[in-house]
Amino acid sequence: MSSAPGKSAASAQPKIGALIRARRRQLQMTLQELCDAAGISVGYLSQVERDHATPSLGTLAQIARSLDVGVDYFIATPSMEDGLTRAGERNRFSVDGSSIVYERIAADFTGNVLSSFVLHVPPGYRSETVSHEGEEILYLLDGSITQRLDDEEMVLLAGDSLHFRGNRPHSWSNDTKETARLLWTGTLPMFRSRAERPALRSSRADEKIKGTKFKKERP
Repeated sequence: MSSAPGKSAASAQPKIGALIRARRRQLQMTLQELCDAAGISVGYLSQVERDHATPSLGTLAQIARSLDVGVDYFIATPSMEDGLTRAGERNRFSVDGSSIVYERIAADFTGNVLSSFVLHVPPGYRSETVSHEGEEILYLLDGSITQRLDDEEMVLLAGDSLHFRGNRPHSWSNDTKETARLLWTGTLPMFRSRAERPALRSSRADEKIKGTKFKKERP
């Protein structure tokens, strides 16, 4: 395994902003429509599409879901044949432009609802504020993370955990000078195949072919 997996993984990733914009336009969605579906602000999405901001993996999953694609539409992710992973042998990857390195420890199989990763969070990292369906569990393996949930702020140290509903606005940051390792588990779909996900919306082009009027759907 490379001694710098984050850098090697990041160098292979395409620019996700252009891919998001192209997919949105393919579906003939406005910025506002995508933001409403994904639960993010227009200003933030505009920055993402211009590659001036990098979404976290969770936010990228919300955007992907709203565009009826999987996260792997935007980034190259490691495949998993089964649910067994070995310490020191897991493939690592990152979202283009992000300093976080992810280790995927969950598998995809019919009917599964959990996604789980070990996150390597560098000093100074600060996430965007998001809210979404489902729930999350955080468990600090090493280091320290400052978690913001609604109007409350808390510091999580190694061994601490937090379980919360995803529809509560939340963000987190590493305000220390050391890299933190965080076990994240949640019900937010990440890498579901299209065959396992219901269609969330159809493009206006498809609706015109079918001769029906396009109506915006809500996720």
